[in-house]
Amino acid sequence: MAIKKTPNPIDIHVGSRVRLRRMMLGMSQEKLGESLGITFQQIQKYEKGTNRIGASRLQNIARVLSVPVSFFFEDAPGGEPEAGGMAEQQSASYVVDFLSSSEGIQLNKAFVTIKDAKLRRKVIDLVRAIAGSEDESDSLS
Repeated sequence: MAIKKTPNPIDIHVGSRVRLRRMMLGMSQEKLGESLGITFQQIQKYEKGTNRIGASRLQNIARVLSVPVSFFFEDAPGGEPEAGGMAEQQSASYVVDFLSSSEGIQLNKAFVTIKDAKLRRKVIDLVRAIAGSEDESDSLS
């Protein structure tokens, strides 16, 4: 029986960053694939980390998604730990996971269109109240 190979954590991370950026732009897997001359199924495999993205392909993806190649490696596993230690790395991963979800992207897009800073603060307070987490120590301001 063949042993199923698990994807490398870096490949998974890079793929998730491709997905994050693609979703931030509101671009479909099909559209990204067309821009690169590959199928949307191949994009799916890249985003899951099932298939490794070669250097030239990653450069093309970065160009199409309008980000530097380094974007795909930010907060990658196995890198230099930040000064804050492990807790902050897990927090950064949680944020990336959230922003990669359709709800996270929708919420983020709507939130950044709110021009009034006081109103944005009220939205944050509302979400905290709904979540039962009104602890101000969690505040990023």
